[in-house]
Amino acid sequence: MHNALGVSRQECQDMRYEGNELVLEIQTPREKLCCPACGSHHVVLDGSHIRRFVSVPIGLNKTYLDMHVQRVLCHDCGCIQQEKIDFAKGKRRHTQAFANMVLDLSRFATIQDISWFLQVSWDVVRNIQMEFLQAEYGTPDLSTLRRISIDEFATHKGQVYKTIVVNLDNGHIVYVGEGNGKASLDGFWSRLGDDRHRIEAVCTDLSAAYTRTVTEHLPQAALVVDHFHVTKLMNEKLDQLRRQLWHAERDVNKRKVIKGTRWLLLRNGNDIFDHQHRNRLENALSLNKPLMTAYYLKEDLKEIWNQCCKDDAEKVLDEWVRQAFDAKIQPLAVMASTVRAYKPYILAWYDHYISNGRIEGINNKIKVLKRQIYGFRNDEYFTLRLYALHDRRLRI
Repeated sequence: MHNALGVSRQECQDMRYEGNELVLEIQTPREKLCCPACGSHHVVLDGSHIRRFVSVPIGLNKTYLDMHVQRVLCHDCGCIQQEKIDFAKGKRRHTQAFANMVLDLSRFATIQDISWFLQVSWDVVRNIQMEFLQAEYGTPDLSTLRRISIDEFATHKGQVYKTIVVNLDNGHIVYVGEGNGKASLDGFWSRLGDDRHRIEAVCTDLSAAYTRTVTEHLPQAALVVDHFHVTKLMNEKLDQLRRQLWHAERDVNKRKVIKGTRWLLLRNGNDIFDHQHRNRLENALSLNKPLMTAYYLKEDLKEIWNQCCKDDAEKVLDEWVRQAFDAKIQPLAVMASTVRAYKPYILAWYDHYISNGRIEGINNKIKVLKRQIYGFRNDEYFTLRLYALHDRRLRI
């Protein structure tokens, strides 16, 4: 019984079926009873009651343990208490062996799958997972942080946001905040406390709110703007210009060419190997000079991060900004102003070589997690699952 059900001190008194469910009646032998307060075996029985626990299934049958919980009177300390139950925690209605089985199944099955297989409610499985997550990840350790990344993601179709802080050295989420502004990180700074002086570098996107709060609370840390977000913003400006040119163009054929080249314009030029696609892109660019200027500036922007040293990168950046302003194209001028404003943080990449690239993998896992718990409103559970994204003991 110990190996199968996780019960060691009790003995089975009876076994019966209730429909398709198996019920085992168990009881602690008289000689093994002891005082729960002092551990003395000088006790006498003072009544009992039956308490039912969900146990691990035997075969395909849902299995219950009906425990005869005995109340004992201790001759040594005088207390009257019911005996301790060592195979279940507190007032839980399931055994610890059952909880361990749920966690084992959580490696490769969803909550719904587990609840169906073990014939228990969705909430039972969720609560077992939450207890495990709270014990393991309730308070992530921030004392070892050296390099961190800050990013945001939408929880409900771009309307509700959360901010996450990731330890770049191991990829673990160490903080989850509500919203995507400066206030979303207040809890992180509070928990960080005196350990903030240990942080050497922070990587963020182009959010002014994140930039201000990082420089305010971590003045000694280097701030690095993620170059993926810079190139993403440039792609957005290029697409904005494409739409403007499409609306302004009166020639129907030229409008078709501009409209059908979006994915070619935004794709990395070095990744276009098909001659037909390349010719189509070149034809579209030859028909519109502003579009051609913006496209080649988009391609040249990546050269800022391909230099041998920081000084060379600064020269490339300054030249890129000059060309963007000289083009006298409104979306490019806005982009040039942004690059110029964030110049120190863009070039700081050469000092620490960090980016939010690792977070992209985390964001993909978050999307899967959101689909798994769609419609579930327990925010604490969602936060704990985010802390445990790296843990293979829970299916993500």
